[in-house]
Amino acid sequence: MIIFADCQLIQTVMKILKRIGLVILILVFLFVLFLVYATISDYKPPEKVLIFESENPDTLDTGNSYSFLLWNIGYSGLGKDMDFFYDGGSQVRTSEETTNHNLQSIKQYLSGNDSCQFILLQEVDQKSKRTYGINEVEEISNLLSSHNPCFALNYKVKYVPVPPTSPMGKVNSGLLTLSQPVPSSSTRFNFPGDYSWPTNLFMLDRCFLVNRYPLSDGKEFLVINSHNSAFDDGSLKAAEMDYLKTLAMSRLVLDNVTNIQVSWVTMGSGVAQVALQFGANDFGSTMIEENVVAAAGVRHRLSVEEIRKIIRDAGYEPRQRNMSYKLINDPATR
Repeated sequence: MIIFADCQLIQTVMKILKRIGLVILILVFLFVLFLVYATISDYKPPEKVLIFESENPDTLDTGNSYSFLLWNIGYSGLGKDMDFFYDGGSQVRTSEETTNHNLQSIKQYLSGNDSCQFILLQEVDQKSKRTYGINEVEEISNLLSSHNPCFALNYKVKYVPVPPTSPMGKVNSGLLTLSQPVPSSSTRFNFPGDYSWPTNLFMLDRCFLVNRYPLSDGKEFLVINSHNSAFDDGSLKAAEMDYLKTLAMSRLVLDNVTNIQVSWVTMGSGVAQVALQFGANDFGSTMIEENVVAAAGVRHRLSVEEIRKIIRDAGYEPRQRNMSYKLINDPATR
């Protein structure tokens, strides 16, 4: 009888273990399925996206002064009551009442400062779960009707599963540049660097938004709206800004250096194009083969015609040179 009872107990335990194993297997399968879905639906914008273009932009007078307002509005949810989970807290969003109150306060402040010719905002939501489906881009743009709005997404995820106790869910958010002058163009550029998989599926796709305005002296005025990384180990944030800062400082300090080259191979064509505005004057060349940067997982390819177009789009004339930096009279480059 004791042996029989022991056998029954073993059979019961085995059934329980099988059921637990089946539940774990189903959960693992659902988790893998979710990661596959997130990977397929992951927002992967091109390096460069034209947001707005005008054939009749406003020309800025170089003798005038212009006012700017820069503000990360924190999607109207990061008030003093907010204990945000990325900062070590537990909350994803504040109450709907507080969110609406914060947004109305933000709009009131912007309305009181609508004399600023340039207003650069970050973390502006479009129908996200964390902001209860409010279209903040539309509300702010309608409020500042005397300004021209240009919006670029940098956070577009169908479902953010963290924190597990209260997932963030759907997020659409980005940069909003509003200017009284009409720009000739507004372009979204990717920042270099990204989080590793699968973290990158649920994090921001960092970018900067460049608005161009013609100047009365024939040059261009660039307004750059940027939202840098905040929750990495610091390496992404450094990569995003150090490259452009180094180029700008090199042009200012190394005044005896005639030519400074951008690195489209490492940074991509978008950042390289903007780097031309930061002091660089040499875009580099095409490559037959590249293995060093590719070994780190970065692969960028450009043809001669693509390089010429990028330079022209930046407002410059492409010219071919030899290894001694002597210009070659190549009619095809004009």
